Amino acid sequence: MNRPFISLKLATSLDGKIALANGQSKWITSEVSRAKGRELRAEHDGICIGSNTAVLDNPQLTTRIEGQNNPMRIIFDSRLRLSAGSILAQTAGEVPVIVFCNQALKTGSNLLKSMGVRVFAVPHHSEGLDLNYCLNVLADIGVSSLLVEGGGTLAASFLKADLIDRIHWFRAPVILGGDGLNCIGDMAFMSLDNTPRYARKSLEIVETDSYEILERVN
Repeated sequence: MNRPFISLKLATSLDGKIALANGQSKWITSEVSRAKGRELRAEHDGICIGSNTAVLDNPQLTTRIEGQNNPMRIIFDSRLRLSAGSILAQTAGEVPVIVFCNQALKTGSNLLKSMGVRVFAVPHHSEGLDLNYCLNVLADIGVSSLLVEGGGTLAASFLKADLIDRIHWFRAPVILGGDGLNCIGDMAFMSLDNTPRYARKSLEIVETDSYEILERVN
């Protein structure tokens, strides 16, 4: 399959949570970790998030680093929930935005398209959008490296499909508890033999946090 090299960025508590049960998440990791995370964006051709992250967080998804190029911003949005009033849509003319949605919603994308958002209607199956189809599209338009940044459902989809080549994991020395929001959603594995495996390539202390890089074991 023709696809980009794919990295997953996680910024969590020690117990793998990205927010409290009430949704509070700012800020779990340190400012230094967050700055490194923005540098990661600059190292990739594209950065992607799921629709929940796009709607709830209304992110900018830029590096905010002077002199650095911004990656293409990609939203996996099967129900086409991205608002024309979102920061992403409003700035599509400055930094490219791509939305992948269900084929059945193609006619509802005209307003976003008029704002400069590129909308691709792709095949949809029981587990969501066809990731392989989407990745082929990205490769065809010049995205050779992709950073998956959120949320847990999207991360789980990529991991379950064994599409994550590298993980960048920032962990803060704090515990949020079992009712916190998981960094990775349900994957429904029935055997440990089917789970994706990774090898640690580096581990460093970043201010108060740990920063670990892991690569897929083939």
